[in-house]
Parts: sequence; C-alpha cells; structure tokens
Amino acid sequence: MSDPIFGRVLTAMVTPMSPDGEVDLDRAAELATRLVDVQGNDSLLVNGTTGESPTTTDEEKSALVRAVRQAVGDRAQVIAGVGTNDTRHTVALARQAEQAGADGLLVVTPYYSKPSQDGLVGHFTTVADATDLPVMLYDIPGRTGTAIAPETFIRLAEHPRIVAVKDAKGKVVESAQVMAATDLSYYSGDDAITPALLSLGAVGVIGTSTHFTGRSMHQLVDHYLAGRREEGLAVYRQILPVLTGVFAAQGVVMVKAGLAHQGFGVGGVRAPLVPATRSQAETFAAVLDAAGL
Repeated sequence: MSDPIFGRVLTAMVTPMSPDGEVDLDRAAELATRLVDVQGNDSLLVNGTTGESPTTTDEEKSALVRAVRQAVGDRAQVIAGVGTNDTRHTVALARQAEQAGADGLLVVTPYYSKPSQDGLVGHFTTVADATDLPVMLYDIPGRTGTAIAPETFIRLAEHPRIVAVKDAKGKVVESAQVMAATDLSYYSGDDAITPALLSLGAVGVIGTSTHFTGRSMHQLVDHYLAGRREEGLAVYRQILPVLTGVFAAQGVVMVKAGLAHQGFGVGGVRAPLVPATRSQAETFAAVLDAAGL
C-alpha cells in the first residue's frame, strides 16, 4: 500500500510564544525539527486552531509557514491551515501560504455563520480553485456549528485538488460511507478514535497528542494498516491516557504544559486562552511519565 499524499502521521503544531507574547519563530523551527526528527511525523500542520490561528495575524501565519518550511526542508511536508468564515479571506490566506512554501492547505468548514451545503460546496471549491496546492477539508461541527454532509463530500471529491479529509465529526458511519464512495484520504482528527477510523479505511491521523506520541502513533497506524490488529491495539492502550489527557483543557494548553514538563518550553498562550492550572499540568505530566514519554 502506497503512502497517501501527506503521509500517515501529522501533528497540528502549537505556535511557540516569547515571554512578551510574540510568535517565536526560532522556537517554532526547533519544535518542527523535534516533531519530524524525534517524533517521526510525516507532515506538520501549522496555523491550525492548535496553533492559535484565531489570534495570530496574517503576517505571523506567513512567517510561521516559512520558518517551518525552512526547518524541515524535504524531510516532511508543511500543511497550512487557512480556513476562516470569509471565503475571500480564506482565498487570500491560501495564496499567501502557497507563496510561503506550503505543500498543502487545510480548510475548515466556515464557522458561526452556518452556510448551507451548497454554500459549503461553493466555499471549498473557490478556495481549491485559488492555488495549485492540494486541499484537505476539515470537518469539526462541534466547533464550527456546521457538518459537511456525506453527499457534499462526494460532490467535493470530484475536484482534482480536494484530496483529503481531517475527520473530527465523530460519526464513523458517515465517514465510512464517504470513504466507500470516494478516493478521499481520510485522517483521524480526534486522536483517541484513530483505530476505529483506520478499521474503516482511514489512512492516518492528524494529532495533538502526537507532540509526544508521534512514533507510537506511527507504530499504531502501521500495525493496523498491515492487519496486525492486536499489536496495534496494544500500542493504542498504552498511549490512550495521553490521547485523552491532552484534551483535559484546550489541546494547545495541555501540549504547552506537557512540553514544558519535558524541558522544551514553548511559552504561553494568547488570550482568551489561559495556561493550564497547576493541577492540570501536574496530572498531564504524570500521564506522560506513566506512558514512558
């Protein structure tokens, strides 16, 4: 089985911040290197929600893509989150990401405004037409307020540059229906549900816990795709407390606390987010230690 275009294991990378709250590009480059060379990620997603995209400027987003691109070279692909609830702004971010060196685009469902399914088709198609980069659709209705219907996925799959899905919907039957009807590469967008989606035809994971579990998650994915279910399940059960513990608060909050515990501080978070409480940080640190990470 050949690898999908973006590989098997990707991390939605946090954005390091300096003590004064500015984006720390040098630390971002170091984190990207760590995720690829130590954690074994095939691709990195920058400027996603875990990267605090709601509170970074367009200029900061472009600079992050360039910094990560330079840091990882040809050892990994760089996927840029460009989704907004404004089609024109999303197109502008897509073109900016292409110019900055991104290998692909992650486009989330427009949030809050709740467009119709026809509106979603128009939005995603317009963005896919705006650059030459492959596009991954991000379905996470718990945050956006709008789900991408299976029929809509099937329509969008006809576009030559819409090639993949980050699936955080939590409706595995719908996911199975789309995987059966299209050639879209499905990635689990919810760390803990990864084995279920793999068993239905998913190709990998875009994780948050993979800041810590990248190599273990790669083992899990490789086992499942090779038919070694018991071996994959053993890996899954070992890291399951990390897969769930990283969401004890916002994922970025817990990742930054966990990295600090490991001696790789990446700064704080921008308001309205707040850092992990002492109890949250200590609990997650214990989970990481117990998993041998």
